[in-house]
Amino acid sequence: MCAGGVPFPTRDHAQKVVLAALDIVTFVKDYKNNSKKNDICFEIRIGINTGPVVAGVVGTKKFVYDIWGDAVNVASRMESTSEPGKINISSQTYELIKDDFDCEYRGEIEVKNRGVMKMYFVHKAKENISAPLHL
Repeated sequence: MCAGGVPFPTRDHAQKVVLAALDIVTFVKDYKNNSKKNDICFEIRIGINTGPVVAGVVGTKKFVYDIWGDAVNVASRMESTSEPGKINISSQTYELIKDDFDCEYRGEIEVKNRGVMKMYFVHKAKENISAPLHL
């Protein structure tokens, strides 16, 4: 799991997270395509959602920075309802990135403990993506 805009909010957190997800998908595909016959390969699914979270350090002997909240739970559902090698995003994230990325509307999909949610696959960055991404 990763989070954008934490602990310091940025205007382009969603774009940065989607760019990172595209890099991850590309890396995994390239590794698989260039691997030897006996190499261990795997598939990934990526889910992204946008929304408020609570973040903090937990633990008394081993400290861990973690995030909680409904936005985290929905991101997990985006991942579990995605497909191998694809980036599945919520409508909240889509509204923030739609001008910068080519996306495909998947329709309304039933999500465990959430009901029906609109989802989109992200395919690639548009050529006119805001550059550079910054605070």
